[in-house]
Amino acid sequence: MVAHAYIKLVPASKQKAVTLEEVKQLFQYYQDMMKKTGEQLGWAYQQAAFPYQLIETDEGKGKWFYLKGDGHRYRTIIVGVGSNNESNNGETEESFIQITLPNGATHGDKGKANEFCKFLAKKLEGELHLFNGRIMYYYKR
Repeated sequence: MVAHAYIKLVPASKQKAVTLEEVKQLFQYYQDMMKKTGEQLGWAYQQAAFPYQLIETDEGKGKWFYLKGDGHRYRTIIVGVGSNNESNNGETEESFIQITLPNGATHGDKGKANEFCKFLAKKLEGELHLFNGRIMYYYKR
């Protein structure tokens, strides 16, 4: 069953909009952090913390990419960006990052997706809508 989580950028967030390239840079930063942690621990922690390859297809260019897992424990996570236009005032546009677990995703994918969602929401100071419907606030209120 397909499941979605969202990181919404609210007016109190660090930035008002996010591009797919910025999300890729955040994933690269995450991988670098895990590599340094592994060096401190003395083992290849990066592969355990990020067991995916980032792949962007022609049809998803600029809108989404997917993370392809290395093996049977991790399969696929889809990451996309978008925005909602609210027509009530005509001035607010809410940007968001969507994390999708497609059919066939494993429990390992869901665990890693939750971890990535929390990381992205914390870095961007956004509002995280988890797969189970709960909301976590990472911005100052």
